[in-house]
Amino acid sequence: MYFDIISSGSKGNATLIFDGGTLILIDMGITLKRLEETLKKYNKKINDIDACLFTHDHTDHISGVRFLKTNKMYACEGVLTSPNSNVVEINKPFFINNIKITPVPTSHDAENPCGYVLEGSKKLVYITDTGKLIEDSLEVAKDPTYLLIESNHDIQMLIKSTRPFDLKMRILSEYGHLSNEDSALAAISLIGKNTKEIVLMHLSEECNTPQKAVEAYRKIFEYYQIDIDKYELKCARQWENVTGGKFNEN
Repeated sequence: MYFDIISSGSKGNATLIFDGGTLILIDMGITLKRLEETLKKYNKKINDIDACLFTHDHTDHISGVRFLKTNKMYACEGVLTSPNSNVVEINKPFFINNIKITPVPTSHDAENPCGYVLEGSKKLVYITDTGKLIEDSLEVAKDPTYLLIESNHDIQMLIKSTRPFDLKMRILSEYGHLSNEDSALAAISLIGKNTKEIVLMHLSEECNTPQKAVEAYRKIFEYYQIDIDKYELKCARQWENVTGGKFNEN
């Protein structure tokens, strides 16, 4: 299993996941050009995508739906407007070729938001845009090989920012976004003996930095006496691709 995070942040989100002959896209909030440029690296085209999984209906996750075939789109009830798209249910797994996919609940101010657990040759957990980790997500999401999890903001940077008070309160709420510290605590509850990589997702360009996110993770893991160097820890980017997994592991 291999993944390529094309973009992660408030200006657009899209992640490709390869496993054997199956190609999954999670969210499509970027331009067609960026998607096609990444696919070209793997000698793939947009028609080679087997399914696109949508986490929720905010623009930075669904702005590119018009470029996809509706019968290949999957989301919870109310997220997509096309009658030909596929409706999935929380905690009810379905298959795309060899990959078992389970939608898991998230907590965000959107219509029926979710994350996804993908189980093929390896296990990948994708949880972003959530103000808290929901207990119902834990059992199915535990011990992933690859954990892609939101680490949106540094609390002090957010509080000191020029953003409107209401926006700050929304982000800090249980329906907003995970702070670096809350993300690290959530990650600790999910990682296991098979976990190899942790990717910090959806970092705010204004209220976070990769350095602050990684520093928070190191402090939290050290406090709980967990050796963070056992894991490959990296930060996804808004404008640069970040890859992970092993392309030849099937």
